[in-house]
Amino acid sequence: MVKLTDETAQARSISLSVPDWPGHRAGQHVDVRLTAEDGYQAQRSYSIASAPEDPYLVLTVQYLPDGEVSPYLTQELQIGDSLELRGPIGDYFVWEEKLGGPLFLIAGGSGVVPLRAMIRDYLAGTADVPVRLLYSSRSLRDVIYRDELAEMHDDKDLDIQFTLTDQQPPGWSGYARRVDLDLLTAVAFSSADHPLTYICGPTAFVEAVANGLVELGHDPSGIRTERFGGT
Repeated sequence: MVKLTDETAQARSISLSVPDWPGHRAGQHVDVRLTAEDGYQAQRSYSIASAPEDPYLVLTVQYLPDGEVSPYLTQELQIGDSLELRGPIGDYFVWEEKLGGPLFLIAGGSGVVPLRAMIRDYLAGTADVPVRLLYSSRSLRDVIYRDELAEMHDDKDLDIQFTLTDQQPPGWSGYARRVDLDLLTAVAFSSADHPLTYICGPTAFVEAVANGLVELGHDPSGIRTERFGGT
């Protein structure tokens, strides 16, 4: 482990140097296994936050108070400690340059993690396609990678839109609502453009957004989803 970065009060990025790492595709994940002194083991899956081109493997972990793995990773892990990983895993929820676009990314909360890897991969490559991220978060302080996403905003053909569902700072000019049909109508690419859409977040969020896009005429075969719930 080479670096720990607190992204929010509840989310931490862990930068890892992994010997013999075989490489990964944006959107894949790894399994992290912890072993206690008495031999008890706990394992959880975490999306890879770094692009294939990045020098270190990065995991961004959201603290769950009743979790078996995230409290250790976000509160106790120290630089120099080792982690047991398995991966990379997953061939469905991935994007790479040859797949093209337009690319529509929709994140709820920490669901932005694999989508950040896709954006970084896009910015590092030569793909000449428009990319749009719609990121739903409770408040501005809960936005993971807030500074990085703000700096990315004017790079290439990249558009980043935020919606804050619970609290908005004074002077907020972005969206302030849940991702519903009206918001999707305003932000999504036209179904006639046949975008590749990736949705990641809590199960209820992902299902509502995917169903909304289908209702608006988007081809279900162009929509890929990754969802998560409590432990």
